[in-house]
Amino acid sequence: MNGKLIVFEGTDGSGKATQAKRLFQRLLQRGLPCRDIDFPRYGNPFAVPADHYLHGALGDHPGDVNAYASSVFFAVDRFASYKQDWGALYEYGGIIVANRYTTSNAVHQASKLPEAERQEYLDWLFDLEYHRLGLPAPDLVLYLDMPTAVSEKMLRRREEITGSSADIHEQDSDYLRRCRDAAREIVRQYGWTVVDCADGDVPRSPDDIHQEVAAIAADVLGLSL
Repeated sequence: MNGKLIVFEGTDGSGKATQAKRLFQRLLQRGLPCRDIDFPRYGNPFAVPADHYLHGALGDHPGDVNAYASSVFFAVDRFASYKQDWGALYEYGGIIVANRYTTSNAVHQASKLPEAERQEYLDWLFDLEYHRLGLPAPDLVLYLDMPTAVSEKMLRRREEITGSSADIHEQDSDYLRRCRDAAREIVRQYGWTVVDCADGDVPRSPDDIHQEVAAIAADVLGLSL
């Protein structure tokens, strides 16, 4: 019996990693069989092409690598992770909590294309990963929506605190805006659940967001969280 796959998607700087980790810890504390995963898997050899792309080895701008090529890089990492890491738990009924998934390709790579070409790309992407590669489709996609101006401030603050460097997606303000614009239609079309992470230009607290997320996840899982 297959388990459940819950995916956190959203704008850069919206708190996906934080919220995914908090939901995973909540499930773990309740003794549920669960696993958290994060893409791309930096440091894993199957994630090297995606890592090179994100850090400018193939071009300084996201558009230097077309949507289809970029998507393949990330798909290879996901397929390997399923075979190496979390597939067995999922197939035996476990709950998988993912920070990013195929949904990230949908948002980030579709934004590179003219609107008239996006549906063809999305059909190709989901067929590639969910059918031809055999990866599970999510049972719930939580789209954490943050206004681009606010998310950029959060990204810059994260860089200051951690000493990390932004990747080519995070450095490009226009690209981030296009991603959010593309996501609005994708969210509606595929029935993702939107969680607003800001009240106007003021970010909501992580605790507040987590309580909303936990309630949504509990409903999908049929559990009391």
